[in-house]
Amino acid sequence: MARISKVGRNDPCPCGSGKKFKQCCERKSGTLSSTTWIAIVGVALVTLAVLVMSFRTDTASTNAACPPGQVWSVDHGHCH
Repeated sequence: MARISKVGRNDPCPCGSGKKFKQCCERKSGTLSSTTWIAIVGVALVTLAVLVMSFRTDTASTNAACPPGQVWSVDHGHCH
């Protein structure tokens, strides 16, 4: 069985650029692309917005969801 050896930092880069591995593809191997970072930040912002909106209570809209004769309790988070 052929064994693939690990590329050393000072070995020529396997991409064929002629540079040392440490000055070429080693830097690229552990980093995320800018598109990936944009996606991660976007998901985080949407999650944060959903969390902020879930804790925001408007008594006019919550009272409308309560059955007749009951009011929304902000302290308890349900109708009384």
